Amino acid sequence: MIKALINSGSVFATVVALTMSCFMQVRQAEAADIIMVRRMTMELALDIARAAVQSCRDAGYQASAVIVDRNGIVQAVMRDTLANRFTLQAAESKANAVILAGVDSSEFRANRQDIRPEINQISDVLMMDGGVAIRAAGSIIGAVGVSGAPGGDKDEICARAGVEEVQDRLDFAD
Repeated sequence: MIKALINSGSVFATVVALTMSCFMQVRQAEAADIIMVRRMTMELALDIARAAVQSCRDAGYQASAVIVDRNGIVQAVMRDTLANRFTLQAAESKANAVILAGVDSSEFRANRQDIRPEINQISDVLMMDGGVAIRAAGSIIGAVGVSGAPGGDKDEICARAGVEEVQDRLDFAD
């Protein structure tokens, strides 16, 4: 359309065409300023938490699972009947470690022992096993932290079970 207006020979048409072209370029530049972010639904977060706690229960542990979104904001919490209140705090802090590092908390702990004391001083971040990233289409959309099993390695197994329960939904996220 722009080429047709310019080719018509009209000065007015040429000015209109150039104005439209400039406007379209500005609009494209503004569009680059907008970032589309993947977020998990409440239902997905609850399903992960429920499956993680059930996995620990099946193994004989009373545990809690906390799901945080990509910003470290709590989205879902599940505490088994006999899990104590401290499991909630530890689970959230493990999930936050994942958000901080971009990797599972066990990998973060193993790779960065050199700064572990300093990281553990950051409010609501705990470098212990039991935090697992929740990824969709290659992006971290949140994390699950589990606490209550006798050891972070067992907490991590439960957290992974929570994510694996919904893995097909994560794999086919658009």
